[in-house]
Amino acid sequence: MKVAISGATGFVGSRLVEQLHKNGHRVLVLTRNIAHAQKVFPKKAFSNVEIVAYTPTVSGTWQEAIASCDGVVNLTGEPIGEGRWTPERKQEILNSRKLTTQKIVEAIAKADPKPGVLVNASAIGYYGTSETATFDETSPSGNDFLAQVCQAWEAEATKVTEAGVRLVILRFGIVLGLGGALGKMITPFKLFAGGPIGSGKQWFSWIHIDDLVNLIIQALTKPEMSGVYNATAPHPVRMSELSTTMGKVMHRPSWLPVPDFAIEALLGEGAVVVLEGQQVLPKRTLESGFEFQYPDLQPALETILK
Repeated sequence: MKVAISGATGFVGSRLVEQLHKNGHRVLVLTRNIAHAQKVFPKKAFSNVEIVAYTPTVSGTWQEAIASCDGVVNLTGEPIGEGRWTPERKQEILNSRKLTTQKIVEAIAKADPKPGVLVNASAIGYYGTSETATFDETSPSGNDFLAQVCQAWEAEATKVTEAGVRLVILRFGIVLGLGGALGKMITPFKLFAGGPIGSGKQWFSWIHIDDLVNLIIQALTKPEMSGVYNATAPHPVRMSELSTTMGKVMHRPSWLPVPDFAIEALLGEGAVVVLEGQQVLPKRTLESGFEFQYPDLQPALETILK
């Protein structure tokens, strides 16, 4: 296959490019920063990777490159867990998802021949937060800010079906790997200051980065997959269990809790990302025949942290 990827130099995107390249596929990397992308994917090591400059929220000649692709993966989006959610920041978080998806869909609609599939990222923030409810792909959306962002994001992606293109929406849980959210949690544990964030009762729905990459590849290659799938491991845990398991794997204490007010002081409204969670199950993902390499937390953390 030839696969176009936006957000290719990010935490998930770079691992996806590596895996596709390793499997013998060709990859078209859409990037805002050519020099950075060339550093991440040097030509010597990534002979099957083509790098194209784009402005994700603006139509342009970059869109023409999509015509030669068999599939498109859209991973673009400003990080949600970094810095305070000022009105400007919230607009950036929304626009980076909604407008980019709009332009990707526009490119696919114009393409001749068209790619066969769009795999579009979304997030489990779609469901809102709850300490008691369990969510699967059939559950209704929440009504907080992140739920509204996910609804707008998915609504733009859905328009690709009007062009007769298969659509797979993957609602990502917290992705575990060396980087991302876990990368930020490792440091306090290394310094013997690790512990649960907030009450510890909030749900933590996670997925190992290798499972996520394999799920994206399955979505690209399995024609019977379409619609929404939760990209979360089948066994979510509460924050207290995550903390205890990290301590166990790293041979560090895990009793020093990070109080709500400390996170709120740092992140403001954005603290909701870590202080409130949701228990999300990958019902349709399992029904699609996907087999998780890491269904349980401890083995997943051991492969990453050891």
